[in-house]
Amino acid sequence: MFVNTDVKELYEQIATISPNLKAGILAEALPHIRRLQGKTIVVKYGGNAMTDEYLQQCFARDVVLLKLVGLQVIVVHGGGPQIENALSRMGKKGEFVQGMRVTDKETMVVVEAVLGGQVQGQIVGLINHAGGSAVGLSGRDANMIRVKKLMLQDTHDASVQHDIGQVGDVTHIDPSAVTALLKGGFIPVVSPIGFDEHNHAYNINADVVAGELARVLNAEKLVMLTNIKGVLNKDGELMSELNNAQIDDLIADGTLSGGMLPKIASALDAAKSGVNAVHIIDGRVPHCMLLEMLTDTGVGTMITQ
Repeated sequence: MFVNTDVKELYEQIATISPNLKAGILAEALPHIRRLQGKTIVVKYGGNAMTDEYLQQCFARDVVLLKLVGLQVIVVHGGGPQIENALSRMGKKGEFVQGMRVTDKETMVVVEAVLGGQVQGQIVGLINHAGGSAVGLSGRDANMIRVKKLMLQDTHDASVQHDIGQVGDVTHIDPSAVTALLKGGFIPVVSPIGFDEHNHAYNINADVVAGELARVLNAEKLVMLTNIKGVLNKDGELMSELNNAQIDDLIADGTLSGGMLPKIASALDAAKSGVNAVHIIDGRVPHCMLLEMLTDTGVGTMITQ
C-alpha cells in the first residue's frame, strides 16, 4: 500500500489552525462555489489515491462536499494497480504499449471483474459511507458506451499500427443514464468498459472515457487525479498551465510519453470540445480536488484550448 509520510504532518498542522483562519478559508471558497454551482464536473479517479486508505476517505469526502454545495459530480475510475494484482495472482504480467494496456481475452475477464465489480463497488461504498448517494454504471448500462476495436497508431511511425487486443476506441456515448442519475441527486460512478455492436466487452482507458463524458455533457471541468504533481517539464518543474502548442512541443521532444499520452490527449480533446478547463492534479495530496477548485491558488496543471 502507498504510504504518504506527509499526511499525518498535514493533519497535525490543520489541527493547530485558528478558528479565524478556518473561517477565512471558508470565505475564500465562497466565490468559487458560487461560480461552479450547478455546473457539471467529471472526475477521473485513479493512481495512488485509489490504493491508500486515508486518501480514499479524503476523495470520497471531497466528492460528497462538492455535491452538497451544488456541483454535479460524475466519477470515472481506473484500476490499474488492482488489475495488476489480480493478474499477478494468476501468474500473468501486464503489458503496455504507449501507455495502453494490452488486453487479451483472459485479461479482459479480469478487467471486467476488477473494474465492474471490486473497484466500482468499493468507490460506491466509500462515497455512500461519506454521506453521498452513489450509483455504479458500466458502458453496458443503458447502452452508454459503444466502441470499436482500437488499433493504436505508433507515435514514431504513423504507418505502423499496434494490435493491443480487446481495447476499445469510443464511437458513441449516450449520457442519458448519467443525466437521469444527476437529476435524481445521485453521484454516478462509471467503470471504463465499453461494448461493440456484437456485445463484446472492451477495456477502455479511463482517461479517454472521462474526456469523452466531459465532452458530451458539456462539463465545466474535467479533473484528472494522477501520481505526479501535474505536467512536468524536462527539469521536473511543474507547469501550472498549458495550451495546445505547448503540449505538441512537449510530445515532440519526448517530455510527455508513456501513460501521460492518453491522459494529455483526452485532456486536450475535452478542452477543444468546449470543456472550460481540464486539471491534472496530484492525487497523493489529501483533499486535492478542494484545493484545486475551491481555493485561489489551486494545484496541478490546467490545460486550456
